[in-house]
Amino acid sequence: MVVTVNIPDELAAQARARGLSLEVFVQEILEQQLAVPMLETRPPRAPEEIRAWLDSLAQFSDNIPALPDAISREWIYQDHD
Repeated sequence: MVVTVNIPDELAAQARARGLSLEVFVQEILEQQLAVPMLETRPPRAPEEIRAWLDSLAQFSDNIPALPDAISREWIYQDHD
């Protein structure tokens, strides 16, 4: 695979400071990043936790006004001056 990127001068300077070619330096950075899991794995949520989360999202839904039958530009901007 061939990847072409615009390498910032700072990255090239860091590679030179370590006595590495830019290619080897970038390869080491990628290897380090891939070795660390991106996200911690967590056990799946229990159905009760999911239900509690959904209930918390909907707790004020009774305060949401109903939409009109036809949405017009005037209705969208009714509260604007």
